[in-house]
Amino acid sequence: MRGLIESVPNFSEGRDGPTLDAIRRALAEHARVLDVHADADHNRSVFTCVGTAAELVDGLAAAVAVAAERIDLRRHQGVHPRVGAADVVPLVRFQAGDPKPEHAARLLGERIGALGIPVLGYGDLGGGRRPAFFRAGGPDALAARIQAGEIEPMFGPARLHPAAGAVLLGVRPPLVAFNLELETGDVEVARAVAAGVRARDGGLPGVQALGLRLARTGRAQVSMNLIDVAATPLHRVVREVERLAAEHGVAVAGGELVGLMPAAVAVPAAAEALRLSGLAPDRVLEIAAGGEFGRDR
Repeated sequence: MRGLIESVPNFSEGRDGPTLDAIRRALAEHARVLDVHADADHNRSVFTCVGTAAELVDGLAAAVAVAAERIDLRRHQGVHPRVGAADVVPLVRFQAGDPKPEHAARLLGERIGALGIPVLGYGDLGGGRRPAFFRAGGPDALAARIQAGEIEPMFGPARLHPAAGAVLLGVRPPLVAFNLELETGDVEVARAVAAGVRARDGGLPGVQALGLRLARTGRAQVSMNLIDVAATPLHRVVREVERLAAEHGVAVAGGELVGLMPAAVAVPAAAEALRLSGLAPDRVLEIAAGGEFGRDR
């Protein structure tokens, strides 16, 4: 990752293959796309990409333009909250004080604003505000808050784009998006478990959670973001969701990783499963070998 920046843009489309392909091509013309996670129930896709600052700005600007052309929020249906066709576009800051992600984000914001789409800052660009602050009440409520002057875009017009809405542009530390599906179709159970696990309701530090129902499986899901991976390890989150679900007589059916996770998150979870008292990332062969193990030369 030396010299590279990571971005994890989320687009409000998880069902239409040609649209996802078009977004991927726009990104891949400039930056390296590491992963695409599309979810039909959420009707949302998460792209993980890396590149230099210039490569990411060009690739993300092109991808947002494609999303604005092909995704119409007025016809969008999905269980995940959203306010934009390119709903959130975070640039990840791995080292505190690194100025490169914020500099790139501001250059990108200018490009997106020039498309006629308002850019709203979150994370380090927005005084620590999270996307949920802007999503409360949906696009109509956001449009009213912008019109009233409660929220001012960083770039672009002071009104939502008719079809593409707004872009939430952020600079943030790494996070892990992780979902747990429950062996029940009762969404109220998932909502109760989500309330018990999320930080704002007195749950686990650094955990955001929603309870949703998935039409595809008929099951309820606890959809989570771990925004402080040092405060609460992933395996602790899984155990707590299992405990809270069991209080409702429900088991966890399975987990889902959205996008990629840092090795610093995966390795402690593996240590927990293997009953190891400790496992440093450099005890994993590929990491110890600098990522070169098994590659043809």
